[in-house]
Amino acid sequence: MQKHRVSWSILTAYSSLAFPLAAAFLILQVIIPTYYAQVTGMSLSVIGVVLLVARLWDTFTDPLVGYLSDKTPQHWGRRKIWVLISAPFICLSCLALFNPPVDAGAWYLLFWTLAIYVTGTMAIIPMNAWGAELSPDYNERSRISGARVLLGLTGTLTALIVVAIYGDAGSSGENAAMQNTLYILTILVVVALVVSTLLAAFFVPDNNTVHIPSASFTSALQLLKTPSPFRTLIISFLINGIGSAIPATLFLLYVTHVLGIADKAGLFLFVYFICAAASIPIWIALAKRKGKHQVWSGAMIMGCLFFISAPFLGQQDFTWFLILVIGTGIAAGADLSLPSAINGDLIEWDAERNGHKRPGIFFALWGTTSKLAYALAIGITFPLLELLGFSANVAELADAANTPAAIKSLAWIYGLPCVLCKLFAVYLMYNYPITQDVHNEIRRKLHAKQLAD
Repeated sequence: MQKHRVSWSILTAYSSLAFPLAAAFLILQVIIPTYYAQVTGMSLSVIGVVLLVARLWDTFTDPLVGYLSDKTPQHWGRRKIWVLISAPFICLSCLALFNPPVDAGAWYLLFWTLAIYVTGTMAIIPMNAWGAELSPDYNERSRISGARVLLGLTGTLTALIVVAIYGDAGSSGENAAMQNTLYILTILVVVALVVSTLLAAFFVPDNNTVHIPSASFTSALQLLKTPSPFRTLIISFLINGIGSAIPATLFLLYVTHVLGIADKAGLFLFVYFICAAASIPIWIALAKRKGKHQVWSGAMIMGCLFFISAPFLGQQDFTWFLILVIGTGIAAGADLSLPSAINGDLIEWDAERNGHKRPGIFFALWGTTSKLAYALAIGITFPLLELLGFSANVAELADAANTPAAIKSLAWIYGLPCVLCKLFAVYLMYNYPITQDVHNEIRRKLHAKQLAD
């Protein structure tokens, strides 16, 4: 059976799309919530509700985009046409959202967050389906997913370098510097998105045939209602995603108020993503030998072993937190690369079971799950922190408005839910049925059926 290996030139052109998209969504998820709280004076509850509403709305658009992407005529370029159309609208959304006027309110934040989520969906869902279609091979899909994640992490690291050079993301006293930094980041995202979109459009093949019946969307949703490998995987991905999203959204607040070393926030983020990027080839090699879901489960357990210490750290615990950052960063390499590759393998499982491939819908539901995890994380934790008496607008006052109990609440919310969620996801993935041998057998059956037809 052919392995369908993708050339490095095609792989690079395809994966380059992840660079600007990852940079944009890092800014949105890590910097923008705290930035709007400090600059516009919006409360944490308002920001949490706004971002939750925007994310929840996006969960409705994901399946629609995936379905329409599968149904797009092949002569247009089923996946690349969506990437081409979405690019200018993503650029416009970044310009507005990352550079708000001084009087920007909740409606402004809601409108432009909705805009970047919807237009980002128009690029990301087809892009992920496109990657799964480049090769049907079990291990090659790990390579494609890993390359995409590596380019995405490169975009993330580049954005962090810009923040480190031009502004301090963790200090409310540097708002003017951060405004300038966000403008520079906007230019970076726009230029990189234009270049990567053109590279993918001209050099990456998009010629897979997708045959789906008119009721495919409805039948795909049925997969969530009945026990199946897809339901097991997507629920595990959601639970683990919530666990990862909570510390991601609270990172700047944790470093500023719990550790009291806001000036080191950029360094911690840089080390985290460097470790994640460096670990990806190792996780992919391990997955080739041991299996994707087994290795992913091991990585989640590894993340728990480090995150369990987060609630017990305090002022100036630089060394211990750096160890936590390194350990969780290494574990994140598997989180970022393997689940998507596992989802790609279910395309053949679905085809063997139902008689047709629908990668757009599968990755749409995947994208919806990822966004729902982030929405739940920020929609729950920000209002909960405010309810417990924590304020985000007092960094320059040396936490005068935050009691020790409020700061300890932040520390526990930062670390404990992550551990609980990841352990539950590991439990759900125990005995996941689609191994490499099972997947190869499914491919053999599909190939035999094609020859018979």
